[in-house]
Amino acid sequence: MKSTFIRRFATLRPEIVTKSFPGPVSKSISKDISEIQEDRAHQFIVDYGKSSGNYIVDADGNTLLDAFAQIASIAIGYNNPALIELAKSEEFITAAINRPALGNFPPSNWKQILEDGLLKKTPKGLEQLFTAMCGSCANESAYKAVFMAYRDKHHGTGFSEEELKSCMQNAAPGSPEYSILSFESAFHGRLFGSLSTTRSKAIHKIGVPAFDWPQVAWPAVKYPLEEYGDYNRAAEAKSLELVRQTIREHKTKKPVAALVVEPIQSEGGDNHASADFFRGLREITKEEGVYMIVDEVQTGFGATGSFWAHDKWNLETPPDIVTFSKKAQAAGFYHNFDLRPSLPYRNFNTWMGDPIRALQAREMIKYIDNHNLVKHTEDVGEFIYTSLKNLSGNTPIENVRGWKQGTFISFDMPTSQGRDLVVSSMRARGVNIGGCGERAVRLRPMLIFGKEEAGILLDTLRKVIADI
Repeated sequence: MKSTFIRRFATLRPEIVTKSFPGPVSKSISKDISEIQEDRAHQFIVDYGKSSGNYIVDADGNTLLDAFAQIASIAIGYNNPALIELAKSEEFITAAINRPALGNFPPSNWKQILEDGLLKKTPKGLEQLFTAMCGSCANESAYKAVFMAYRDKHHGTGFSEEELKSCMQNAAPGSPEYSILSFESAFHGRLFGSLSTTRSKAIHKIGVPAFDWPQVAWPAVKYPLEEYGDYNRAAEAKSLELVRQTIREHKTKKPVAALVVEPIQSEGGDNHASADFFRGLREITKEEGVYMIVDEVQTGFGATGSFWAHDKWNLETPPDIVTFSKKAQAAGFYHNFDLRPSLPYRNFNTWMGDPIRALQAREMIKYIDNHNLVKHTEDVGEFIYTSLKNLSGNTPIENVRGWKQGTFISFDMPTSQGRDLVVSSMRARGVNIGGCGERAVRLRPMLIFGKEEAGILLDTLRKVIADI
């Protein structure tokens, strides 16, 4: 029986009405767009007016169960009635047509919007909120925050004449040679600073100048994590030692101001590690005087069966920064007071976020809580994971991962070509999923994705696997 929050949407089922997918209308529109914009990453063209709940409808009238959700960025369904009502409100209309420069001219209800929404989900130990435009912007602004704080911690909050002059020449001491430590296969965005910590695909970075910042290998764990305890502990210990060693080696050349880490490496292949590993990272960063940034752009807002994925780590001390975007629709980072800049305009831009997205986040948080969607996602995820594990025994499916991680679930195919064939064949049968890394198939459904939808996904996958 469907939950009430799913029944409120239009009743749809997977249906492919064209002879091939994507269909001719989708291809034609994409070609038209190509006259003015790059189109080669288009998957299919969408009719968002007809899409509803867990279902996405394309320009040809094909209906797909969406278990990819705009690269993990839709939380409570297409055309959610609660969000439609919000969009009709005077509050939303005023914010939409009078977009403010929030750092200079915030609206009179700005604090209330945040207190009723994003601040209700403040990660433990972090009481401050910096709003931004997107996930990359959130990480870029977080990097600026830690660089400023690191500099002030070591040199004080005043600036010498030499510093003020040299920074205008992009030179030391005003522009110090600090660095951010990240992991191989990481993805933290495609803007300039965040791109220097993104290491998942060469196509993101090729031809673009980058900062010479250090990286450490992700632990070479085996899956399922819970079945290789001793092996994985050794792999994680090796990675942790490399983190400590790298920080110490860089103290005299490019001091590491912060370490940035995803709770689950997403674009890099859905790579996991244990809670012990992340606790180890926190211990090292505290001991070495390095800030810890947890990038929850993709994992945050309930996708992993807890509101924040890092909640599962049970850290003794919280991370210094938690960045977010995607399912929140809004973006930014949570932090403690020490990471506020020492002077106005140091960490600043024109818009510094968007009130209509903060309103949307407020409404979604209310909806998520009212319908207990985080627990719902945990339960559905357990069902999907168990079913995939059972399916993997007699099929090419390998390395099923995501146990106790909500619907943040993935598996590998033996080759990248096999993975691509699974993704395209699923779409041709009316289920939209995604890929990442070299050969991983990833699921990124919405929080309203139920066991009925999970059954459709799994049945379709069984048919696809049987055919290839």
